[in-house]
Amino acid sequence: MDFNVFTENIVDLVSKRMGKAYEIRVTKVTKNNDVELTGIVVMAKSDNISPTIYLEGIYQEYLEGAAIAALVNKIISIYEDQMRDINLDMEFFRDFEKVKSRIFYKLINFDKNRRLLEDVPYFKWHDLAIVFYYAMEEELVGKASITIHTNHMTMWGQSVDSLYRTAQQNMREGMPELLLSMRELLVEMTGIALEEEDEIPMYVLTNREKIFGAAALLYSKELKLLAERMGCDLLILPSSIHEVLLIPDDHRKGYDFYVKMVDEVNRTQVEPEEVLSYRLYRYSRKRAEIEEIFS
Repeated sequence: MDFNVFTENIVDLVSKRMGKAYEIRVTKVTKNNDVELTGIVVMAKSDNISPTIYLEGIYQEYLEGAAIAALVNKIISIYEDQMRDINLDMEFFRDFEKVKSRIFYKLINFDKNRRLLEDVPYFKWHDLAIVFYYAMEEELVGKASITIHTNHMTMWGQSVDSLYRTAQQNMREGMPELLLSMRELLVEMTGIALEEEDEIPMYVLTNREKIFGAAALLYSKELKLLAERMGCDLLILPSSIHEVLLIPDDHRKGYDFYVKMVDEVNRTQVEPEEVLSYRLYRYSRKRAEIEEIFS
């Protein structure tokens, strides 16, 4: 069964299970990097909000042998879990004073998001774009966010510059940067400590939430401190929209090696919607700024 037929069957079966009090529909959602995903929306006719449940991962479970009935149960369970205890009145979103404390920014690829950038406030930064989002209160909908569009900016009477100033203050307070050595990261992920002599001279820069953490490049104080401590410039490898890797620019390997590394990781290890860039950057210790490297 191909994906389109699978989707039709899922909608039909969920509709029969949920009954006439619910509207079940399919929606196409354009994610970061112009990646289009297919979602199913289960909407009670008495509600004005409902989660989108993406079907690509569920279809993969079907291909791996999961029964359709079990997947229908899973979709309904996801819907019920996400809707439980949520009574979300979005009227507050019209008042800038009520939302400004949770406005943040993130870095995305400029070229891969040209359609999105036609309708959102942004600043261009190297080959990337700084865009803004509202982070929902976690007790309401987990770590969901709303991308800020031009109509939001107009509704609030804000400019792109004022949004940036607001977000910049919030980033430092609400998304403080986090710098981990690869040794520390491996301990955090696996619980296995490396011997000191095996320590890898590589660092991960993100934020405490580890969501959209590549944006920490824009307000990091750790970059300068690390460069001073290591006594050299730092190469910046864009690992994903959530983090970047830092390596001492000690010229042991040519820049082409790292450009190929970034390309390989993007193609094989990073979800398409989470790719940040294929470029290589450098933090200049002398100039205290980030620059692109053209190899």
